Amino acid sequence: MRHFSSALSAVLVVIVVNATIGVSTTRSEPNPPRYFSADDVFELEWVRSPEISPDGKHVVWVRSGYNRSADRPQGALWITEVATGISQPLITGQGSYYSPIFSPDGSRLLYLAAEGGVPELRIHWLESGRETRVAQLEHPPKQVRWAPNGQQLAFAMFTPSNGLDLSRPKPRKPDDADWADPMRVIDDLVFRFDGRGFLEEGADQIYIVPSHGGTPLAMTNSSNGFREPVWSADGKKLFVVGNESARPEMDPVESEIYAIDLASGSLQAITDRDGPDRSPAVAPGGERLAWLGYDDQRLSYQQTELYVSGEDGGAPTLLTANFDHDISRISWSASGQTLFAQALVEGQIHLIEITLQGDVSTITSDIGGTSLGRPYGAGDHAVRGEGSDRVIAWTQANTHRPAELVIQIGDEIPRVVTDLNTDLLDRILLPEIVELQVPSRLDGLNIEAWVAIPEGVKADGTAPLILEIHGGPFAMYASSFAAEIQRYAAEGYVTVWANPRGSTGYGQDFAKAIDQAYPGPDHEDLMSVVDAVIAQGWVDPERLFITGGSGGGVLSAYATGMTDRFAAAAVIKPVINWFTMALAGDIGVMVSRHWIRSSPWENPQKYFDLSPIRVVGNVKTPTLVMVGEEDWRTPTWEAEQWYTALKMQDVPTAYVRVPKASHSIAARPSNLVGKVDTIMAWFARFDPVAPDGTNAQQD
Repeated sequence: MRHFSSALSAVLVVIVVNATIGVSTTRSEPNPPRYFSADDVFELEWVRSPEISPDGKHVVWVRSGYNRSADRPQGALWITEVATGISQPLITGQGSYYSPIFSPDGSRLLYLAAEGGVPELRIHWLESGRETRVAQLEHPPKQVRWAPNGQQLAFAMFTPSNGLDLSRPKPRKPDDADWADPMRVIDDLVFRFDGRGFLEEGADQIYIVPSHGGTPLAMTNSSNGFREPVWSADGKKLFVVGNESARPEMDPVESEIYAIDLASGSLQAITDRDGPDRSPAVAPGGERLAWLGYDDQRLSYQQTELYVSGEDGGAPTLLTANFDHDISRISWSASGQTLFAQALVEGQIHLIEITLQGDVSTITSDIGGTSLGRPYGAGDHAVRGEGSDRVIAWTQANTHRPAELVIQIGDEIPRVVTDLNTDLLDRILLPEIVELQVPSRLDGLNIEAWVAIPEGVKADGTAPLILEIHGGPFAMYASSFAAEIQRYAAEGYVTVWANPRGSTGYGQDFAKAIDQAYPGPDHEDLMSVVDAVIAQGWVDPERLFITGGSGGGVLSAYATGMTDRFAAAAVIKPVINWFTMALAGDIGVMVSRHWIRSSPWENPQKYFDLSPIRVVGNVKTPTLVMVGEEDWRTPTWEAEQWYTALKMQDVPTAYVRVPKASHSIAARPSNLVGKVDTIMAWFARFDPVAPDGTNAQQD
């Protein structure tokens, strides 16, 4: 069992006292300690997207927080001197500024600015402070990259096209008439997507534009679209990712890497296999190309691997055959002899270095801190240079702080160079975080979990417990600071979160253990975790509560059909019926092709057997059901099926619809707060112990 104190996490770091963004420790009238409130959520700040200058002397990063008036996350660009750790504001304003990228010579900074309209692509001259808008764009640019000579930019951008036209000549419409909106004609398989709603006809295309400003030139014109442009070392080609199969919507994971010759516009496939090939990265000098992917075996989970070949393709070399963890965010070292990547490793995010022979070493294991709502493993890093001049910057995971910026030069001790939340969180009684390793009651498989113990809770068997379950289900929780966990702890709930089988970070076999068996064995893991927490003596076995979102909604619904041990449940944005999910969710083809591997009409019994609706007749647990009204990942009708079935059986239940919210309910801080407070209000209604400590059922 590992305990984490409320001090900064126990990695070996030097904390830089920063005169620009540091906080004074002297107070004439210190405020008394208090608990983390709903209001405090709006005051949190965190670091993301560090970018190191080519000379290794500066790091630009996004200082993120919540705009209370706009009810949205907002970012400003700050710059930190590597040698001293001193930080200063660089780009600030009323909007949000993000995605900084230095020009190859380091004299300019490219970034995106969102100030109310379509996000703008801007160039900032670092010496003079002057800047310009690169182009007037009708849609947001994505994945912007500098050409090696700094004279051009490449980016992906949605480009509208014409859909099926069934219109006929219309009758005359009076000037002052208020007629119905035009009919929406749909002939695409995927016509809605979460976070975007009904999709406009069109696809992402690749563009180039002069970096000093000008008119973007389209380099592709595909009905399927392309993304992820990366320049060749000589600037004569762009490597891009696309799916040019006959019916790409029926194989949603498929993609290949292509090379666009900029002089002729010709397109050449670099990869050619059944499976995704993506995230191309060109080695310095251009001799090699690296990318991520896997051979598609049509499984619900398949681990991402790292490949390298010559720049023009050829037989690839698999570098991660002996590394059993998912990787992402690859980049080459300055020498071109190794690659860097982030890896999910047992509840942590590691920065690893991989040689061309496939040897893997870990540089740091504390990347994270950028998932503010729930404790998902998420974080950013950047690397420049070699040997003693190498500079690494990353967002630091911490149990009691959102992400701070860490910088390491060569083999020196890493330094935490920001301190964004001490002024807020040092005044707050934060919970102790305890790590548990739990053998599953199903087969003894080890399950990692973390418990937040509120201030003042003792091992006297009286506290309430919340089991909080992650989504995915192929995702990973970490021990990182999360506002939702902090709010539960502030109201006195011991809260446990875990990585049951099916989670990523514990090897391919661990994640694949729920293939065509979800929900099922993962439920046994989670009940084992609850038993382990009870055995520690903190909680009252009669005061158990359960909640989770998305995949966690699936498991929390399923749990109440398998056991009556919970006093109340909150089922958030679940999948209840795989029939409707496969036919009407935005990733329905993924469900039928990879998860269940048959169509509903081909194997209806299999769909039913895996659906939580199968066990709804067993449920006695009072259940709150919640979903965003614009959720197209697990749409409203999933939640409504569970709510209606419970209501018909006279099980205490309530249905909460979050207006204008997508699957990411907590994307707006007011919804994050509202979600958690609504869940706790529901739990309080069915807590067998009244607020005064008496047995509520005796009143």
